[in-house]
Amino acid sequence: MNEREQTLWNFMWEQKDKLFNQTLQHLGLTFTSLLLAIAIGLPLGMFIARNRKWAAGVLGFAGVLQTIPSIALLGFMIPILGIGAKPAIVALLVYALLPIIRNTFTGITGIDRDVIEAANALGMNKKQVLFRVELPLAMPVILAGIRTAAVINVGVATLASFIAAGGLGEFIFGGISLNNSNMILAGAIPAALLAIGLDFLLSKLQQLDFIKLKKLGYVAIILSLCLLSYEFWPTVARADTKLTAGFTPEFMGRQDGNLGLKSVYGLKIPTRVISDAVMYKAAYEKELDVISGYSTDGRLKAFDLIVLKDDKGIFPPYDAVPVVREQSLKKFPQLEAVLNQLAGKINDSTMVALNYRTDYLKQSPERVAKDFLMSAGLYKNPRNGNGEIVRIGSKIFGEQYILAQIYRMLIEGNTNYQVATKSGLGGTKICFDALVNDQIDFYPEYTGTGLLVLLNPDQTLLKSISQDKEKVYDYVSKMFQQQYQLKWLTPIGFNNSYALMMRRKQSKALGVTTITELKNYLDTN
Repeated sequence: MNEREQTLWNFMWEQKDKLFNQTLQHLGLTFTSLLLAIAIGLPLGMFIARNRKWAAGVLGFAGVLQTIPSIALLGFMIPILGIGAKPAIVALLVYALLPIIRNTFTGITGIDRDVIEAANALGMNKKQVLFRVELPLAMPVILAGIRTAAVINVGVATLASFIAAGGLGEFIFGGISLNNSNMILAGAIPAALLAIGLDFLLSKLQQLDFIKLKKLGYVAIILSLCLLSYEFWPTVARADTKLTAGFTPEFMGRQDGNLGLKSVYGLKIPTRVISDAVMYKAAYEKELDVISGYSTDGRLKAFDLIVLKDDKGIFPPYDAVPVVREQSLKKFPQLEAVLNQLAGKINDSTMVALNYRTDYLKQSPERVAKDFLMSAGLYKNPRNGNGEIVRIGSKIFGEQYILAQIYRMLIEGNTNYQVATKSGLGGTKICFDALVNDQIDFYPEYTGTGLLVLLNPDQTLLKSISQDKEKVYDYVSKMFQQQYQLKWLTPIGFNNSYALMMRRKQSKALGVTTITELKNYLDTN
């Protein structure tokens, strides 16, 4: 049964164990970060309520932290805390601080001064006034801030899967990459229910008195510790294993990925789901031993990694090709000829070198694209045309950014068309849907992705063509034209296939150069 025929309920039932584990991980991250945020934010709110000269600075700083993009904040944590639950919890803690600090400050400062003066007249000291008068009266406002922080954390925690922290984001982002709506909903629905459920429970807590809230606070701490220990236990267990893998969400769900490694090679290795944005560095820093990479990625060179030979051939050809709407080719008569100027001009080694400049040397895709076009004799000064706008899309990694800029410069230098680049559209599903729905005119795609993710043919056909690059190209070209009115132009020249990678020194020390040798090593150690 393929994804198109499978119901959401059937998918969730088949994946119930994984879904249960991810939900517990999600709860562990949310509860732990929320309790830590309360432990920090509540005293800070009380402090600035007592010392109002600090209020603007503290609230302003917490507000600045809130504006940092989630992915960037997670990335900042990795060099300090590595990958896994720790950086995710710290990032979530940062996002939860502002509503808790602000509502604590607002709740305390909003109490009628006559009430405070009456408490002082009864002989209460400052501590007694705080805990017997101010906090009980301010608690509904404080809990409203905690409710806001809880809902924020449930949503942001989905991004924790990018740094191998688990959670429901593994399903969501894997589904986006794999064009699998059931997988997306299997992660999104529980996440939404968690947010609604937490908000509902906290709304009930607002109706309790201060004494009962303190008792429930101890229960929440114990629950959070239990969930956190569940989250960290896989990490402790993995410490006793010889090797640990890091695979992207997309790779985990693909037949030319983790599924194929299990079914064809029988490979069993402890695996952490992680974003390709950080997995190369994690391998370099020895937090991971085996990663799923891309054969033309510049970080191969940057971090001294090698590709393990796919000796049983589970990775099909991934020739890079621009995919264009047929309506766009009619609208822009010069477009096909201009795009095909790049045909056959970039081989594997050239693409690795270009990617190295963006991935490791941190040069801009615009600069790398222009340098390549000039070296290939293809660069022309832009005409600054005022014609119709060609919309170029790209996925969210360096190679796609480079290709988008190369195509932009080719179009601007050879036609009077204007160009709008919509880079970083995310995974395959987002780019493909944007193309089909006339949000972009073309984007660079890969034949293997078109075959396995977007067309998903039956296994008999797949086995007959998957290792022949010309057959794969002919098949995806024909089917895309028939089903979607999209045209695959002439291949660019390089093959960016999936690959398993290890550190060069480690590979040499273990005597592992192929996937079969990796499997044998794991079986005997």
